[in-house]
Amino acid sequence: MKQADIVILDFGSQYTQLIARRLREQGFYAELMPFNATIEQIMAKSPKGIILSGGPASVYASDAYFCDEGIYELGLPMLGICYGMQLIAHHFGGSVRAANEKEFGKAKLSVTEPNALFDGLNSSQIVWMSHSDKVEELPINFKVIAVSENSEFCAYADEARKIYALQFHPEVQHSEHGTAILKNFAKNICGCESTWNMGSFAKSQIAKIKEEVGDAKVLCAVSGGVDSSVVAALLAHAVPENLIVVFVDNGLLRTNERTQVENIFKVKLGVNLITIDASDLFLGRLKGVRDPEQKRKIIGNTFIEVFDAEAAKHENVKFLAQGTLYTDIIESSVAGASKTIKSHHNVGGLPEDMKFKLIEPLREIFKDEVRALGLELGLSRDLVFRHPFPGPGLAIRIMGEVNEPSLNLLRKADVILRDELKSSGWYDKTWQAFCVLLNVNSVGVMGDNRTYENAVCVRVVDASDGMTASFSRLPYDLLENVSRRIINEVAGINRVVYDISSKPPATIEWE
Repeated sequence: MKQADIVILDFGSQYTQLIARRLREQGFYAELMPFNATIEQIMAKSPKGIILSGGPASVYASDAYFCDEGIYELGLPMLGICYGMQLIAHHFGGSVRAANEKEFGKAKLSVTEPNALFDGLNSSQIVWMSHSDKVEELPINFKVIAVSENSEFCAYADEARKIYALQFHPEVQHSEHGTAILKNFAKNICGCESTWNMGSFAKSQIAKIKEEVGDAKVLCAVSGGVDSSVVAALLAHAVPENLIVVFVDNGLLRTNERTQVENIFKVKLGVNLITIDASDLFLGRLKGVRDPEQKRKIIGNTFIEVFDAEAAKHENVKFLAQGTLYTDIIESSVAGASKTIKSHHNVGGLPEDMKFKLIEPLREIFKDEVRALGLELGLSRDLVFRHPFPGPGLAIRIMGEVNEPSLNLLRKADVILRDELKSSGWYDKTWQAFCVLLNVNSVGVMGDNRTYENAVCVRVVDASDGMTASFSRLPYDLLENVSRRIINEVAGINRVVYDISSKPPATIEWE
C-alpha cells in the first residue's frame, strides 16, 4: 500500500478533492480516505498528518458522519475544515449550533494570534465560507487564532497538540492564501518534505507493475485518449514483452477516430495494436435505452465481454489495465462520503464477476498530473494535451436513445466545432469542447420554408483537473461561425445553443 504524507478523511464536501490537489501541487502526497476508515487502514498509510474535510451534515444531527474516535489519540497533527472544524469542537467538548445567518462566499479574515498555520501570511486576507453551522463554544485548551465579521471562532487551535481548525475552505481558489495555509500545515506543522512529483511517481509505478504482473500477460484497453495512452506507455516501460494492447471500436467514436488511434499507437508509439470492431454489439445493447446510468453500465459490461473474448485467444492473460483516474473514483463515490454523481464505465460500470485483476496505475492522480506523467514518459505534447473524450463515447452526448441517425448528426456537428476551434487558435486554450445532441425539435425557417428539426448544444469549458470547470468565454464571432456552419452544413439541425453552466453545479458532460 502506498504511503501518504497527509491522509484526508472525506466527510462529503464537493471540495474535498481540491485539498489533495493543492497539497500535491506543493509536492506533498495527499490521499483521500472514507470518513469511516479504521485506525489500521489510516496508519497503514504512515501519514504525518490528518485533515478532516468539510461536508453537508451537522454534527448534532441523527445522520451525522463520525470518524473513528481513535484518530484523536494518535498524536498526529490534525486540521479540521468546516464540518471537520465542528467535529473537532464536538469531540473535545465544545458546542456547535445552527448559525443564525448562513455564510456563503467571500469573507474578510483577521488573524488575532501568532501561530504556525498562518505563519508568514498577511494578518488580513480574503477567505471562502460555505457553512450553515457554527462553533458556539470552544473546547478547553483551544484558543481563537482568527476571526471574521460573522464568526468569532473562524480559526482556532490547540498548538500544544498541533490541532487546528478552520471555518473556511482554504482549498478553493477564492481563499486568498489558502494554498499557503495548507503548505504551512504539511511542511511546518507535520514536517512533510516536498518530494512528490511525476518522475518519482513514474518510477514507483513501473516497479510496482513489474512486481505485480511477473510472467503474466496484461491486456491494456486504449481509446487514443490521454489516460489510456499514458497507461500503455507505463506498461511499455514496465512489461513490454507481456503487453497486449487492444482498441475496441464500439461504434460510439467521433469521425475518423479509429484511424487516428491506430496511427498513434502503431506509427507514433510503435505498439502492436489489436483493433476489434464491436460496433454492432454495442449499438445493439443500447437500442431503446434512454437512462444515462444504464447506458454507462451496459457499455462497461460489454467492454469487459469483448476483452474476455480477446483474452481467450492469448495464454496467461491475468490482468486488465485501464486509465481510471482519481476523479473517476471520486465522482463514482468510491473514495469517501461524497454522493455518487455518475457511475464511470470503468468504476461503477464493471461487472462483479470479472475474470481479470485490474491494473489502474493512474487511479491515485488527477488529469493534469496524468498529462505531466505523459510528458515524463516521452509522449508528444499533441497527444498529451488532447481534449478529454469519455470512455462511453458519444453515447453520453446524445440525450435519449443512441442510434445511427443521431450518431451521424452529432459526428458532423462535432467535426465543425473542433475545426473552428483549431483554426481560430482556441482549441489549445480550452480544456474540453464537444457537441451534445439534445433530441429536442424546434421550429426554424430555412429557404423560406418551415423546419422542425433537432437542436445541438455546444459545450466548451476551462479547467485544470476536471473536478471544477467554468464555461469558456469564446469570442462571439467564433460562436457565430460554429452556429452558422452547423446549421448550414448538417441537415437535420436548425438550432445551436451554448452551455454557460459551471461545474459545480453542472457536470462537464451532460450524462
